[in-house]
Amino acid sequence: MAKTITNRVFFKGSKWEFTLNPGPFNIKEHVLITIFANSGAGTVYATHILTAVKLLYKRSLTFLPALLVMLTTQILGFGWAGLFRKHLVEPAEMWWPSNLVQVSLFRALHEKEKRPKGSTTRTQFFVIVFICSFCYYVLPGYLFLMLTSFSWVCWLAPKSIFVQQLGSGLQGLGIGSLGIDWSTISSYLGSPLASPLFATANVTVGFIFVMYVMTPLTYWKNVYNAKNFPIFSNNLFMSNGSEYNILSIINSDFHLDEASYAKNGPINLSTFFAMTYGLGFATLSATVVHVILFNGKDIWKQTKRAFGSTKKVDVHTRLMQKYKQVPMWWFLLILVLNIAAILFACQYYNDTLQLPWWGVLLACGIALFFTLPIGIITATTNQQPGLNIITEYIIGYMYPERPVANMCFKVFGYISMTQALSFLADFKLGHYMKIPPRTMFMAQVLGSLIAVFIYQITAWELMEVIPNLCDTSLLPHDSPWTCPMDRVFYDASVIWGLVGPRRIFGDLGAYSGVNWFFVGGAIAPLMVWLAHKAFPKCEWIRYIHMPVLLGATSMMPPATAVNFTSWIIVGFLSGYVVFRYRPKWWERYNYVLSGGLDAGTAFMTVLLFITLGSRNIGLNWWGNNVEGCPLGSCPTAKGVAVDGCPAFY
Repeated sequence: MAKTITNRVFFKGSKWEFTLNPGPFNIKEHVLITIFANSGAGTVYATHILTAVKLLYKRSLTFLPALLVMLTTQILGFGWAGLFRKHLVEPAEMWWPSNLVQVSLFRALHEKEKRPKGSTTRTQFFVIVFICSFCYYVLPGYLFLMLTSFSWVCWLAPKSIFVQQLGSGLQGLGIGSLGIDWSTISSYLGSPLASPLFATANVTVGFIFVMYVMTPLTYWKNVYNAKNFPIFSNNLFMSNGSEYNILSIINSDFHLDEASYAKNGPINLSTFFAMTYGLGFATLSATVVHVILFNGKDIWKQTKRAFGSTKKVDVHTRLMQKYKQVPMWWFLLILVLNIAAILFACQYYNDTLQLPWWGVLLACGIALFFTLPIGIITATTNQQPGLNIITEYIIGYMYPERPVANMCFKVFGYISMTQALSFLADFKLGHYMKIPPRTMFMAQVLGSLIAVFIYQITAWELMEVIPNLCDTSLLPHDSPWTCPMDRVFYDASVIWGLVGPRRIFGDLGAYSGVNWFFVGGAIAPLMVWLAHKAFPKCEWIRYIHMPVLLGATSMMPPATAVNFTSWIIVGFLSGYVVFRYRPKWWERYNYVLSGGLDAGTAFMTVLLFITLGSRNIGLNWWGNNVEGCPLGSCPTAKGVAVDGCPAFY
């Protein structure tokens, strides 16, 4: 573009003077383009509300209120980001590991370097990795889907439910299961090549504890009638093991029909699903206690510096001071306008959105409170605990039997914080690359606004064009339109919104014992802190990070065992083996490798969808039977019969 676009100067000599081509394409322009794209690259989480209401609850939802919810949830996070810039961007301790991948990639693509003898430049290495990743993804993405979850243990006993529960990477414990596919490896936990080794170790310990200690014990001890249900599932069940008909317990006002619910009986969860909620409780309390114990002094010092006259700054912050900063009132204006728009939408469309005005303010208060502690953990470990469970829990108790209100409260409380952290990560990227803050701010706002319209129009079009979208009870098993994230979102709205936590995790429910995880989560970091004080010479103790360890499996479901086993293997190969035995290679190529794998896989994914997936052109052979563990999702209790599974007597 720099070579072909006109270099004519428009309005020359006036204050409106500008040109479309100010000079050669440079690294700062490239970073700015990336920040613009990052603002819209992550999913617009509120799209799940559209899917849940229109496709799964089968209720009407008009375009305008849906647009207002999506727009405000994406932009609201700017307010929290502005408030915590001084704490989460300027300090050198807040290094945001995921940004190092992009920094290395930018340097590889723009810096002139001499090719080492017998090796490649970083640009050449990136191109090689990109081409290989692009070409290879044809196999797991289309020709040989089994590579996404290579579960060979299931083949040892094709008629044994027990063996397939052990070996299935998608429906079981995933022992021996491996995904030879970058999208399987990086889809839920991010790139393992960007994860610090201590964070990888904490995730590994947490995953092993949940999948290979807690899950087998609770399942085969039949805790909460675990054997009546699959060992790994996010579905909702009747007590006899069959799937719960949710639509049968909703009245005409889109509230819970208590008479129908009493007739059908209580909703049951797979024990694994119930335990993951418990771990979500523990992660939340552990996050607060961990940050107070391990980061409290630093937060207080940084707060005093932010409001004091003298500030100790690192080299990046000092270099950024030559640019005009984004004034705080820009962020506050966006914050106030968004809250006003949310209040208007919830009041004017109350019959649709169900959320009262006080729910909006409470959701914003929760997001404000947790942005700093969760931001510290994300900026130092590359792992981000979520607020989805606690937001659902609070509004579920305070305003039960209203599923849409529960979903809206969750997106306003949870996603505004997540968006804030995404914006802060981009602020840090601009901080590293010395992008003028005001220019960066405008790119982020514009990218976010464009993304909302693109996502909503795309989602609306898909819902109109694809029959039975996301309805797994009607679609063939080999259909790609299963919507795993949307199904989890919908199930959560039933548990916390429609039925309410009191009937499941409270005094009227069977899972009240799960609330003790809150206490355990608060105690865990305290024990680590006391151990660190008692044994200060034991260096390994300070690397125990309980929020990361307890929250390791927070993405399960929809993430499965194979996503974790594959991620852990690659993470240790990079962070321990290569870093220890080939440190120069790791320093030079590790993050470039991650960027090349991401880019190649992404481009081929889009190409496959446009040319084949959107036209439902597929290959039907045994290699595309994903993992070949059909019995992995079967219950094992006596007398429970499920379609496709043998009954035990």
